[in-house]
Amino acid sequence: MPFMRKNLAASVVFYLVAFFLLLLSCIANPARARSSAYEAALPAELKTAKNMCALVACTEVFPGAKSFSERMGQPPYVEAYGAPIAGKKNLLGYVMLSTDITDTPAYSGKPVVTLMGMDLKGRFVGIKVLKHSEPILLLGIPESALLNFNKQYLGKSVTDKIEVGQSRPDEGVLGVDAISGATVTVIVQNQVMMTSGMAIARQTGIVAPTVREAAKYLVTGRRLTWAELVKQGSVQRLLVKPEQVGLEKNVVPFIELWFGDLNHPDVGISLLGENSFNNLRSQLKPDEHALFIIRTDGIESFKGSGFVRGGMYDRIQVKQDADSYTFRDLDYLNLYGIVADGAPTYNESAIFIIRSKAFSNAYPWKLSFLGNRVDRATGTRSFASFDAKYWLADALLQGGRPVVEEAAAPYVRIWKSRAIEIGLFCLLLIVVSIAYAYREKLTRMSTHKNKWPVNIFKYSAWILSITFVGFGVMAQPSITQVLTWFHSLLFQWTWSLFLTDPFIFVFWIFIIITVFLFGRGLFCGWMCPFGSMSEAIYKVGEKIGLKRFQTHLPQAVHDKLKWLKYAIFFGLLAVSMFSMGLAEKLAEVEPFKTTFLVGITNRAWPYGLFVALILGISLFIERPYCKYICPLGAALAMPSTFRWFGLKRKQDCNSCKACAVGCGSLAIDKAGRIDHRECLHCLDCMVLYTDVKGCPPLSKERKRRDREGLEIKAIGKDGYFIPIYPIPATPASEAIKAGLDPRMPTDPVKPTYKTNATGLRWIILEIVDHVWPWNAKSWSSQRGLQIAGVALAIAASLAWILTAIGQLSSAAIIAWWFGWSVYEVLIRLSGKRYVKDGPWWQDNYRYASVMDMISYVSFKNLLIGAALFLSLKTLGLLIV
Repeated sequence: MPFMRKNLAASVVFYLVAFFLLLLSCIANPARARSSAYEAALPAELKTAKNMCALVACTEVFPGAKSFSERMGQPPYVEAYGAPIAGKKNLLGYVMLSTDITDTPAYSGKPVVTLMGMDLKGRFVGIKVLKHSEPILLLGIPESALLNFNKQYLGKSVTDKIEVGQSRPDEGVLGVDAISGATVTVIVQNQVMMTSGMAIARQTGIVAPTVREAAKYLVTGRRLTWAELVKQGSVQRLLVKPEQVGLEKNVVPFIELWFGDLNHPDVGISLLGENSFNNLRSQLKPDEHALFIIRTDGIESFKGSGFVRGGMYDRIQVKQDADSYTFRDLDYLNLYGIVADGAPTYNESAIFIIRSKAFSNAYPWKLSFLGNRVDRATGTRSFASFDAKYWLADALLQGGRPVVEEAAAPYVRIWKSRAIEIGLFCLLLIVVSIAYAYREKLTRMSTHKNKWPVNIFKYSAWILSITFVGFGVMAQPSITQVLTWFHSLLFQWTWSLFLTDPFIFVFWIFIIITVFLFGRGLFCGWMCPFGSMSEAIYKVGEKIGLKRFQTHLPQAVHDKLKWLKYAIFFGLLAVSMFSMGLAEKLAEVEPFKTTFLVGITNRAWPYGLFVALILGISLFIERPYCKYICPLGAALAMPSTFRWFGLKRKQDCNSCKACAVGCGSLAIDKAGRIDHRECLHCLDCMVLYTDVKGCPPLSKERKRRDREGLEIKAIGKDGYFIPIYPIPATPASEAIKAGLDPRMPTDPVKPTYKTNATGLRWIILEIVDHVWPWNAKSWSSQRGLQIAGVALAIAASLAWILTAIGQLSSAAIIAWWFGWSVYEVLIRLSGKRYVKDGPWWQDNYRYASVMDMISYVSFKNLLIGAALFLSLKTLGLLIV
């Protein structure tokens, strides 16, 4: 019967892996992607074509329209006409393209290109997503969910106060339902649609323009130099680098502009001189405002080709809140010179006039340079806007700057709207952490026959993890977040990107802290929603009579199969360096989206079958997905190598197999040692550790004392009865002499050169130990490998220098850094084969296995690489 159970276990895991490979082939099939709006190919001329509706289906967003005008206005829109009435045009409303108005990025970092129709009363009559880059809407959530979300806007007006979430009639707020699992995407989509609709509604007169209070100047009559104007903020700079628009990096910028207000007498006279300033004022009407722009460097013109074709300056725009102002040839005046001392030379200049009562230079505004960004990987072009903020200095206005309440960022609104749920979630994590921190007290209160002092907390954590965390707030962490954090750490950290999902953000803080304190087991074993569900199913199977069919894989099979999850993780990481989109598709190896975010019934059958297969096997094998496939578990297992606190072992554990037989994670080896990368912290071994009836060495000693009538004392920290009489310390017990010491994952090692090192010398030796992988003893036996390593180290250092001076791309330096890391693993295994166990400031060294060394070198070089990347990025030297 045991043989049959082992064969059954091996067979089901084989079929699980085979089905996983089949699922990957389904994911890699691009047929579905081609039929969706995900990264859809849009006409290259869509941004500039006069006849926009010849390129996109405007009739789909404006039902009943018979014809459409060419693009008009700034920002552009199209008029929709019905059948003529008495030979005259019958205007029905307007059609607009979101990226003509705003390029607000969604969660992917790219905008959702949306076509919208609006009637003459400002009501939405049609919405169509032409292109998006949200992977979750390709594989995680059907695009029909976004279609249904957009339908909620039909019939609603741009003047309505619409927010994602619950309606609040007392505040005049209309709520629209979010898409579960894509909250950030829909919040941004709401902002894009309302901003676009309002911009066109104001331009066409549907909504009255905003009237701002005119500026009241505080005039000192002081003439300012260029440097003083820049310091004061009266002159601002807008710089666009070539790499920001997809071109090769160059010391020459794409364009460098300086601009500022000319209406304030102190600023205007300082820049133009008194005569030129007075001449300018004589040409302005009371409600008109002048600003200057000069190009001091760059390969691009801010006047653009539109000026030549139709007198439109299509590269420059001024924005003030939701209002946008563009310029025609009639709004242009020559700038004959700047008289401020220290002013730079320039090769293009202009004075532009804003002719609108809505504009007030007492309030902040932005100068936008409009252009196209080329994706260097695909060659596709996308709309891009580069902004620089301007606000007259407080000292230049009577009474100072007016109070301006800017709209809160989307992530701020999310945190505020879900404050109660976030608070409860934080409370849950704190309670679980405290309970686990007192694990030794709980396990001492338990026995192998009564584990409820531990299980009451563990089972409660499972239930809340599945119901509240998983299905409730949908905060299941994912390997895609690890990849995103990895890329952000290396290239560009953006807090707002991670703050948009508060539950995931808080959860990752918990995960990072607990992984380095205790290892991955607290999250994976107690708080992972899918892992908790898998374990709960196994426990249910035990209770309903399936226990006789439940088994583990043979240890030899387990020891080989457990590496699969690491291969999956490194494979996803490697793919993400070339294509984050493809990596997110392949990350469907995780069943999390199907289980919690979307639901089995809302996905194609292979995804649902994959989840059902995993959970079905979980009836017979404890946590098969967690032990063999989960790339998230693999990612967390590597830093678990350096956890500060481990589970306790005693000397006799190397010969007693009681804990190993009952270990559901198969994380205890023949020598009684715990592999903390595989341990899921069920705490069963900790219960046995102090169980005087369940732990064989303790039971034997208890029975001996009973027979001899000796006092039975409490269990000490070392896992043994406190001696009746004090005994002198011995170098090692007979149990240790008979086998390996199970109290550390591997044998202790003490680097001789650090013996008795303290203070500054210890710090220096510590730094050298991390950055210098070579060992003097290896020169005699492996001189060729050592010399090759030195050459590689010099080459990698030169690669960083080339990157710092802009001669090497980020992809190239990552390749060099990866190559160096592989070599460093090999050279350390041959000469410095040890890692630290426990807190870094202690000197508890131990022998390093291959996986120990891979984990150490990977994590160390990730931190060093991130520090160098961020430094180069800060200095503006890195091509991203």
